[in-house]
Amino acid sequence: MKKRNLIFIIPAFLLMITALFSFKKNTESSYKCMIQMKNYTGEGAYVVISLLNPEGSYEKTIYVQGNDDEWYFDITDWWKFQGKKRANIDAITGATIGGGQRTISVIKIDDNLLNKGYKIRFETAVEDQEYHTSDVEFDLTKENLKSKIEGKGFIRYVRMMPK
Repeated sequence: MKKRNLIFIIPAFLLMITALFSFKKNTESSYKCMIQMKNYTGEGAYVVISLLNPEGSYEKTIYVQGNDDEWYFDITDWWKFQGKKRANIDAITGATIGGGQRTISVIKIDDNLLNKGYKIRFETAVEDQEYHTSDVEFDLTKENLKSKIEGKGFIRYVRMMPK
């Protein structure tokens, strides 16, 4: 009788131990990201938020404002990366942002990348107008993730706030 119980107990115990050690510790933090656009006329802006590695190359698409993928190729530098990689971005998109408007999105950033040379880049494009590769770009530091950064193109400023 005892041998039969051990046959069931030992595999259950091993399964519990395996499950316990198989979960990764979540190192991502959520941040509110407010984008305030400059006053301009025309269509809504497509805004892409990307993570750049210390070498300055695209690492990951964090968020996309503009859910009509027909126009993604207009964000040319990002599209060179995204078009090759073809990552699924359906879950990280929102509507375009018009002139003078603002939007708040929640983005997730891996805490292990802070203060290690990574950057966050905001690219903007508006139909029949300009494309700004680095409308806003900043080092991924704790200080910058609590600050307001001025834009150079369609974005007036970006304000990051821990959630």
